[in-house]
Amino acid sequence: MTTDTVGRFERSLEDLEVTSEVVPATDAGDRIAAAVEDPAVGTVLPFEGVSLPETVTAEPTSEELENAATGVTPAAFAIAEHGTVAITSSERGDEPISLYPDRHVAVVAESDVVDDLGNGFGRLLEGFSDGQDSVVFATGRSATADMGGLVHGVHGPGEVHVIVLEDR
Repeated sequence: MTTDTVGRFERSLEDLEVTSEVVPATDAGDRIAAAVEDPAVGTVLPFEGVSLPETVTAEPTSEELENAATGVTPAAFAIAEHGTVAITSSERGDEPISLYPDRHVAVVAESDVVDDLGNGFGRLLEGFSDGQDSVVFATGRSATADMGGLVHGVHGPGEVHVIVLEDR
């Protein structure tokens, strides 16, 4: 992974009308809080020194999930070529928290941004070897053209914000 890979990821996200920012872990809590619209739900973030803001409900009930405006989840990895984040299935509920609220804030480590689909498949194989066999690939905000012109936000989040954590 290179800084060019992260730059390519940012350009891919911009093309998808997804906002993103690269931040040091020490600033992540403030940046996540700024990206959240309340009420918000999330899952524990597995990054050293990074936690959910106090306003984000971890381990939400079904009702809290249903009423949430924002969902905050970690991404296992991202694919720069396509602006894709990989959200793994977990007992914490990463998948529904990333899909049900109108806004999704995905947090990914800079070192987990891979250049292309081939490297993404490599990451999948690693996860499959560890028993992780369910992944949602989210590429931009939801959209459909099933009924004619392209419409955004029909199912899944209508807005996506990606926070990339610097590895320093």
